[in-house]
Amino acid sequence: MENIQANPDSGNGGVAKGGWINRALNFIEVVGNRLPDPAVLFLVLMVFIWVLSWLLSGVTFETLHPATGEAIQVTNLLSGSEMARFLSGMVTTFTGFAPLGVVLVAMLGVGVAEHSGFINAVLKKLLAVTPQMLLTPMLILVAIVSHTAVDAGYVLVIPLGGVIFYAAGRHPLAGIAAAFAGVSGGFSANFVPSAIDPLLQGFTQTAAQIVDPEVQLNPLNNWFFTSASCLVITLLGWWLTDKVIEPRLKNVAIDGDADDMPAIRELGAREKKALYLSVAVMVAGIVGLVAWMLPETSALRDAQGQLASFTAPAMKSIVPLIFLLFIIPGVVFGYAAGTFHKSKDVIDAMSKTMGSMAYYIVMAFFCALFISEFARSGLGTLLSVEGGNLLAAMNLPGPVTLMGIILLVGFVNLFVGSASAKWALLAPIFVPMLMQIGFSPDLTQAAYRVGDSSTNIITPLMPYFPLVVVYCQRYVKSTGIGTLVSMMLPYSLVFLICWSVFLVAYWSLGIPLGLQASYTYP
Repeated sequence: MENIQANPDSGNGGVAKGGWINRALNFIEVVGNRLPDPAVLFLVLMVFIWVLSWLLSGVTFETLHPATGEAIQVTNLLSGSEMARFLSGMVTTFTGFAPLGVVLVAMLGVGVAEHSGFINAVLKKLLAVTPQMLLTPMLILVAIVSHTAVDAGYVLVIPLGGVIFYAAGRHPLAGIAAAFAGVSGGFSANFVPSAIDPLLQGFTQTAAQIVDPEVQLNPLNNWFFTSASCLVITLLGWWLTDKVIEPRLKNVAIDGDADDMPAIRELGAREKKALYLSVAVMVAGIVGLVAWMLPETSALRDAQGQLASFTAPAMKSIVPLIFLLFIIPGVVFGYAAGTFHKSKDVIDAMSKTMGSMAYYIVMAFFCALFISEFARSGLGTLLSVEGGNLLAAMNLPGPVTLMGIILLVGFVNLFVGSASAKWALLAPIFVPMLMQIGFSPDLTQAAYRVGDSSTNIITPLMPYFPLVVVYCQRYVKSTGIGTLVSMMLPYSLVFLICWSVFLVAYWSLGIPLGLQASYTYP
C-alpha cells in the first residue's frame, strides 16, 4: 500500500482538522499523547494511588460494603507491611497477570500461522468472497461473537482487523478500531450465550433475594435483549467506522516496519494446494474437538455436565486451543507451500513474534502492578459503593434512575474493569432498590450490562488496552494512549447513548428480555 502522508497542520498522529468533532478528538489525542509513555504512566498512577491511600487511610468512612456489611476502609499502601507485601509479591503479581499468559501463548500459534503465509492465504480467500461494503459489519459481528470464547477476541480478532483492512486497501487503524469496538464495546451484545450470563445472573439473584428469598432467575434472562443488541452495535459500529473514524484517519501516515507489514498477494498453484490441505487439517481438528465435547461424560465438561461454565475444562482450554488451531495448520501450510523447510523455521517464526511483543511485556509489568495495588487499596470499592448510594438517595423516577444506573456503571467502569467485581458491589444496592419501585432484577441487570460494555474501550485501566496500543503501533509508530482513546471515544459515546435509548424502547414495546424474564416486580 502507498504510504499516506500526514497533514502537517494536524495534531500528533496526523489527523486532519475540520469540524468541531474532529477538533475535539484532535485535542484529546494531542493531550493524551503528551502524557508519559504508557508504562511510565502506570508507574506514576501507582505512586499516586500509594499517596492517596496513605492520606485516606486515617479517614473513617461510614460506607458499608454491600457483601460483608462492614465499613469500607482504605488500606495504607505505604505502610511497612504493605510495602513488604508489594516487594515480596512483585514477581507473582506480574506472572499472574491474566492477560499476559493469554496473549503470549496465543501469539505463539498465531505467529507461526502468519509467518508461514497461512493467514495471508486465508485472508486472500476471505477478501475474494466478501463484498467491500460488507467488510466492516462482518468484522464487527465476528468481534462481538468472539468474546464467547473468553478473551480470544483481544488476541485474535483485533489484530486481524488491522490486517484485513490493510489488505483491502483501507486504513489498518480503522480495522483495529472496529474490531476493538465489537470485542470490548459490544461485550454484552451477543446472540451466543457465554459464561458471563450465569456469572452475572448469580450476583443478581443473590441481591434480589435480599428482598424476596424465593426469587429465582434464569441464567439467560437477558438473552433476547443481548441478541437484539448485537444488531444495534453492529450497525452503529459500521456507521461510525466508515463515516467517522476512517475519514478522520485518511491523512495518518502508515509508517510501520515494511518487513512486519502483512502483505496480501495472489496465491500461486502450490500455495493454493497448501491452503486446501491446511484448512482440511484445521477442519478435521475442529470436528475431532466437537466429537470430544458432545458426550455428556466428556472430560471437557464440568461436574454438572456444562460446557460453557467458567469451571469447565473446555472454557479453561480456550487459549491452548487457539494456539493449536493456528500452529498446526500454520506448520502444515509452511511445509506444503515451501515457506518452512526445517523445524528451526517454525521456532524462528515464534521467536520473531515474541520479539514484537517485547514492548507489551514491559507495559504489562507496570500495568499488572498498578491494577493490583489499586484493587488492594479499596479505593475502587469505595468509589463504586458511594456512587451507588448517592444515586439511590436521589430517589429519582424509575426510568431516570435506570438511565442513571447506566451512566454510573459506565463511569465506574473507567476505574474497576472487571464486570463481575463491579456487579458484585453494585447489585446489592441497585437490585433491591429498584425492586421496591416495581422494576424486575432482569431489567436492572440489562441496564448494568449496557453501562458496563460501553466504556470498556476508552479506559487505559482495561488490562488489554495496552495490547491494542501495540497493535496500532505496528502500523503507526507514534500511536499512544491519546490516539487510541480519541479513536474509540466516538464508539463509546454513541454506544452509551443509543444503546440506552434502545433499552428504553425495547422495554416500552414489552419485548421479552430473555428466558423467564420480566420487567416488573412482583
